Amino acid sequence: MILMNYYQVKLIKNLLEHKKLVLWLTIIWTAIVTFFCLASFNDLPKIEADHFDKIGHITFHFGMTFLWFLTFKFYFLNENRNALIKAFLFSFFYGVTIEICQDQFTVTRSGDPLDVLANTSGSILAIIVIQIALSYFKKLLKK
Repeated sequence: MILMNYYQVKLIKNLLEHKKLVLWLTIIWTAIVTFFCLASFNDLPKIEADHFDKIGHITFHFGMTFLWFLTFKFYFLNENRNALIKAFLFSFFYGVTIEICQDQFTVTRSGDPLDVLANTSGSILAIIVIQIALSYFKKLLKK
């Protein structure tokens, strides 16, 4: 028990010491998502699977919401609830903006409301996972 608490405190201190790294990982992830959402991939072979791109959207926005939560939590020192709300809202509005940009500013991509739904699903999934993890760590700290 004491050993578990020791490692949790050490993990939190480690995250606080590396908050700039978390910020940079978040910015890089967001840039990668932007690239994959706006670049043309017409020359690549097609993957024949129903709604395969939706899995990509869910994965991208899961990662984005998770990383932005860490950034808001540890870099900007927000409380868990505020960090979760900000991360979700950022991911949601970012996804909507990307879909508008695909529709208005690219020739090879088009906006899709189902992509917004997939983006939102990934964000909600991340929020659920984060809340489960937070409640788990909270229970561990109480023991």
